[in-house]
Amino acid sequence: MPARRGPPARRPRRASTRGGRAEAAWREFAASFARAGMVPPAEAGLAAVEAAEGAAVLLLAPRQALTFTGKCRLRCLYGAVRLLGFAVASHQPGLPVFSPATHCALTLEALPADRPPAADLRQLRAAARAAMRAHSVRRQARVKVMARFSPECAVVLLEHLDTPVTRFLLSHPPLSRLFEPQKKEESSFTPEDAVLASVGIVKCSPDRGLLVSESMLLALEELIQVCCAEDEGVPVVLVCGPKNTGKSTFNRYLINLLLNRLPSVEYMECDIGQTEFTPPGCVSLSNVTEPILGPPFTHQQTPRKMVYYGQTSCEQDTERYLDVVKYVFSSYKKEVPLVINTMGWVKGEGLLLLIDIIRLLSPSHIVQMDVYDWKAMAPLTPEYVHLTPGLYTKGKQQAKCKQMGMSGVGSWKSSEGEEDASAPEYKLLYVHPEFPRAGVAGEARVHSGILRDMSILGYLGQLQSPDIGAVLPLHSLVPYQVPFNAVALRVIHTDVAPTNIMYAVNASWVGLCRIPDEIRCQTDGPVLLTQTPVCDCLGFGIVRGVEMEKKLYHVLTPVPPENLRLVNCLLLGNIAVPNCVFVGQQGVEGEIPYVTSDYNYSILGSGKLKKKKHFKRREYAFECDYT
Repeated sequence: MPARRGPPARRPRRASTRGGRAEAAWREFAASFARAGMVPPAEAGLAAVEAAEGAAVLLLAPRQALTFTGKCRLRCLYGAVRLLGFAVASHQPGLPVFSPATHCALTLEALPADRPPAADLRQLRAAARAAMRAHSVRRQARVKVMARFSPECAVVLLEHLDTPVTRFLLSHPPLSRLFEPQKKEESSFTPEDAVLASVGIVKCSPDRGLLVSESMLLALEELIQVCCAEDEGVPVVLVCGPKNTGKSTFNRYLINLLLNRLPSVEYMECDIGQTEFTPPGCVSLSNVTEPILGPPFTHQQTPRKMVYYGQTSCEQDTERYLDVVKYVFSSYKKEVPLVINTMGWVKGEGLLLLIDIIRLLSPSHIVQMDVYDWKAMAPLTPEYVHLTPGLYTKGKQQAKCKQMGMSGVGSWKSSEGEEDASAPEYKLLYVHPEFPRAGVAGEARVHSGILRDMSILGYLGQLQSPDIGAVLPLHSLVPYQVPFNAVALRVIHTDVAPTNIMYAVNASWVGLCRIPDEIRCQTDGPVLLTQTPVCDCLGFGIVRGVEMEKKLYHVLTPVPPENLRLVNCLLLGNIAVPNCVFVGQQGVEGEIPYVTSDYNYSILGSGKLKKKKHFKRREYAFECDYT
């Protein structure tokens, strides 16, 4: 017996030698979680076994859940699991999963396994064993998993995930710990935790996951039923509410639930401050066919229709904002359900603007998210929207009052039934979030400005090579050369003198747009627009240089060349390239381009970055020195 036990004991040492630096890196990564001081003991029934280098097999008992922070690629080998509402079965390909410390942690839950009625335990065990063998799970791992196997469990393969986008984000020091858990006072580190950490995830408390309230569950059930029904008309669901009430999380959960039953869902983004699929400052319409298993910076994509508004708030120009919303909504074909996200500005003129949007888009269902006291906004019942004047539209009561004369009482009564017939017809669903600090302004997990910068960095991460390797700094990439007279130019948010326009454009974030008018210029100088057009935006870029002698813009962008040929307008808004892109330029000796400490603030039009000192200092759940 001792002679037979000897060889297996030596195999790990030989594997360690072959693994070399790669395995040492995995061990160091796993040890970092222990040093951070977190992770409660594994629950009974949770089995995590190392399947290969950078891979693990996870066995979940029926209804057992794992709440985690980190990133990985998930593949269900046996049974079925649910993640943020999306059901993952064994026939589906691997899915990238992102659960950073900046957002609500994801929860993986085992669902009852679908199996043939006549299948016996031996056949089910053989199916699970064959699935693990097909994905190169080590024999030792298969033996451990099958020792705890039951027909109702779920077997999941977790693999280390490294994408160009995440590599680019993590290369910036303020975000280097984006997927690592935060410190806790008490901790314990189990073997299962070490296996999960080697993949890139760590178990955390269920309280950090999504807390689905009863009202949210009832609203989701009704929306799923109506969206999947083959009745006349396609549902249009508008989600509204104050800031920090979970609108974005609700939208992701709803879309994932719908994708369990429908091939696609349309999503219209009207919140220009916190966009889902685009960089900030956009109103867009996207066709969603894949589950949303991460925050916005992990799934930046090109929408079906997009307009660059150029600011994160529409308070300065609400009329143009409504024009943009109307323009984008006109592309909706009413073939699949539409989910509309709105801004958290619901006080004062913001509420009046929301009423205008409701009248403009005519939703079939409105999901109003607010805390129980309704201090932020009144219930948006059809009667309330029917009678209340908006910012640009009139309420019915207001219109009738203006028409009333001496005999106003009679005309009021005679037209009352007729006016009620034209009231908006939609179903109002109330959702009361129950997560900590829900609805409290300034109590979000991470400041909104950081989330916007992360979306921009996620978009710029598309410039990185898809091959696993070192991160290429942006200044090492070759930009496109664009002649001055080939594109029109417009600064959206402020007036800039023509003599200073190139100073404003240089090193700026610009929308690459297409206007219907042909660009005509008698000279080779810049073409300046006098008004901001409402036009299609095809993508974004950084003007990393302006060559005055050759009359060229140098633009760095991930937009493919076939789409760049359609661009004839550059829109410059009030959205800047993240500071960490300038400060963190690698391989630069001496003074960093576009960064200086020797600056004369007395020059007209110059100024320091504004700090909102009237906001109270808060302790973010995500530790990030972003300044």
